[in-house]
Amino acid sequence: MKKTGTLYLIPTVLAEDTAEKVISPQVTDTVRHLTYFIVENLRTARRYVKSICPELVIEELTFVQVDKDASPAQVQASLKPLQEQGIDAGIISEAGCPGVADPGAEVVKYAHQKNIKVVPFAGPSAILLSLMASGFNGQQFAFHGYLPIEKRDRLQALRQLEKEMQQRNQTQIFMETPYRNNKLLEDLLSTLHPETKLCIAANITSPEHEFIQTKSVQQWKGKLPDIHKQPAVFLIYR
Repeated sequence: MKKTGTLYLIPTVLAEDTAEKVISPQVTDTVRHLTYFIVENLRTARRYVKSICPELVIEELTFVQVDKDASPAQVQASLKPLQEQGIDAGIISEAGCPGVADPGAEVVKYAHQKNIKVVPFAGPSAILLSLMASGFNGQQFAFHGYLPIEKRDRLQALRQLEKEMQQRNQTQIFMETPYRNNKLLEDLLSTLHPETKLCIAANITSPEHEFIQTKSVQQWKGKLPDIHKQPAVFLIYR
């Protein structure tokens, strides 16, 4: 029986020019020996591979894009080289760890269905790093991804998250499209209870621009950071 290839989950950086500090030699050594990659974004994946393995010739490597809009057929097709040729592959997310709030999870799901070996590597995760640095409950927490765009729906979602936080003693974690960060902050301060604690974690792992602070909603009022167009994670707990 022909042996199938292995699917490696390759973590990427959260902040530019930090690979030497946050990406392990194990990841670099693995990438150096791969010729096939399943990626969320072709351009950033090629640039990332070249940055950690400059000796590789990008034109000699194969990159297949599987993003959030990929069909089940595209997901399955991306794994055919592993099944039919025994080629090893690496999954690369746009940022952070593949499979975590990332379309690579669909590839991994199908890999398990086809008995393809899956190997995850440790790397920077904005969700876990922000939780670690928040001082909030790390035993019980929930990540909700992006909140609704429409203001009425977003305010309702925030009230529901605060309710779940209290009922379940659970840290609530969520994100926003960077250019809407400041608007979300305004909604957080106008909607949440003054004693609810809010952690703002922006530019995680960036040596110069990382900002992580936890204060009550009341303490944040009038003293908000400007995180417009900066990648950020928000956490609430009481």
